[in-house]
Amino acid sequence: MTDAAAQRAMRRRKGGVILGAVFLIAAVAYGLYWLLSGRFHESTDDAYVAGNIVAVTSREAATVTALYADNTQAVKQGQLLIEMDTESAQVALRAAAANLARTVRGVRGAVASADAYSAQLAQAQVALAQAQSDFQRRSGALKGAVSGEELAHAQGAVAAAQGQVNVARGGLAQAQSSIAGTDTAHNPDVLAAEEQLRAAAIALSHLRIVAPVDGIIAQRTVQVGQRVMPGATLMSVVPLTHVWVDANFKEVQLAKMRIGQPVAIKADLYGSAVTYHGRIAGLGAGSGNAFALLPPQNASGNWIKIVQRVPVRIALDPDELKDHPLRVGLSVSAQVDIRDQSGPLVAATSATGVMRGDTGDDTRAQTDALIAKILAENGARAP
Repeated sequence: MTDAAAQRAMRRRKGGVILGAVFLIAAVAYGLYWLLSGRFHESTDDAYVAGNIVAVTSREAATVTALYADNTQAVKQGQLLIEMDTESAQVALRAAAANLARTVRGVRGAVASADAYSAQLAQAQVALAQAQSDFQRRSGALKGAVSGEELAHAQGAVAAAQGQVNVARGGLAQAQSSIAGTDTAHNPDVLAAEEQLRAAAIALSHLRIVAPVDGIIAQRTVQVGQRVMPGATLMSVVPLTHVWVDANFKEVQLAKMRIGQPVAIKADLYGSAVTYHGRIAGLGAGSGNAFALLPPQNASGNWIKIVQRVPVRIALDPDELKDHPLRVGLSVSAQVDIRDQSGPLVAATSATGVMRGDTGDDTRAQTDALIAKILAENGARAP
């Protein structure tokens, strides 16, 4: 072997030793990483930002007359978004107010009619007592002192007076049937008319649509002049301060996951420069396939086992979201620290996730004041 060949063989052996040493160091480093940290973490990049998409819908059939918000615009809860034509609703409200006034007067008339029948009954009873007294005197007189004709007339007067009593008593009962046991303000007819007025006032209030929550306007489809029907979605409001992450972990990664475990989140939007710190809020009730439109039928015989993924909901820190807002649908990566095994496997029942919106229905006080005014103007006390 020449010196050059020996040198080449020496270099090859030296390179092989160095390469083997590099692989050995890498294996030892990975082993140490897995032993000290890697085995305590589960990660996935199949994760996305999710959030509530609050639909703004019409509750009445009406024509849109004004728009005060558009896509990408930030709005506050209770802020006016849409106005609709109110002419028909105002007519219905005025008609309901007139109907309430007419009903109150009708009930008052029934009360007066009952009083009149009561007076007629008292008068008829007095006349009946007089006729009975006259008949008794004539029937007890000496024979021949009163003619038969006069006695018959007295008896007929008693029957006529009794008939008048019966007529007055029937009229009084009929008049009292609609007013007995209550005053004018609490009469059933009056209360029904009041509820009709409230319904008309509510329908009128529905023609001013406000933002149900704080957020960003998205998916606006309505235009000025458009005729919309009840239930039609006009736009959406996305509250970006209340988003979360749905991370789809493989089923083999879920064994040691517990509610409350810390999660490190990195969004593709900001890269590695920003890390969100969240916690597991809950694990899905089933895999994605189980809730698909056409779930697999593995019992049919044509079956291939596929590792399933289960969505894990991760709650984010609101302060971090405020500093670095996320958008619904963005891709993120999630790494769960599974060291702490003290948390439950299933989320406890809680109302912390409840979201309450503002529908703008603040007409109760105004309607109550209008009803009280109508009652007072028509001679009835407000309830």
